[in-house]
Amino acid sequence: MFKVIQRSVRPASLSLLTFKVYASQKKESPHKTSLKVNELSLYSVPEGQSKYVEEPRTQLEESISHLRQYCEPYTSWCQETYSQTEPKMQSLVQWGLDSYEYLQNAPPGFLPRLGVIGFAGVVGLLLARGSKIKKLVYPPSFMGLAASLYYPQQAIIFAQVSGEKLYDWGLRGYIVIEDLWKENFQKPGNVKNSPGNK
Repeated sequence: MFKVIQRSVRPASLSLLTFKVYASQKKESPHKTSLKVNELSLYSVPEGQSKYVEEPRTQLEESISHLRQYCEPYTSWCQETYSQTEPKMQSLVQWGLDSYEYLQNAPPGFLPRLGVIGFAGVVGLLLARGSKIKKLVYPPSFMGLAASLYYPQQAIIFAQVSGEKLYDWGLRGYIVIEDLWKENFQKPGNVKNSPGNK
């Protein structure tokens, strides 16, 4: 600790002392000749002897160049697709990790409810034999019915939101069909609707 204090005090004590500085007369030094950059051996460049000559491309280099030009649209498409799907895949992985964490620390009674909901989906799949439409409709319907028994508030909210979306999709479909009907069948000069074409 003494050395630290001594070093920190010494410059402060020296700043209190006064010194006289005498300037000496400039002695003339012998005139040195300055060298140019080209005269230095490190920077010596041969004068006019270097010439750039491009080597001819070999057959291997030509084929690799053609292959790269051929594959360029596909690689750019793959890069664009990867850049678009990367955030979605990261969110999907994060959702999977969160689900796994939730199932590891599930609240009491959750796993039996999940088993009943899954069993309802299997029953719906067994009842939907023979028809592809039934296989698409029955399992989700049975699972939704079983889930609504355990979670009635969430089922009501889900039904309201999905009902509004279905109504919106139906209204859009009705508008599109109405526009197509007006364009194709209600034109004044249309051959199909003219009275003389019967």
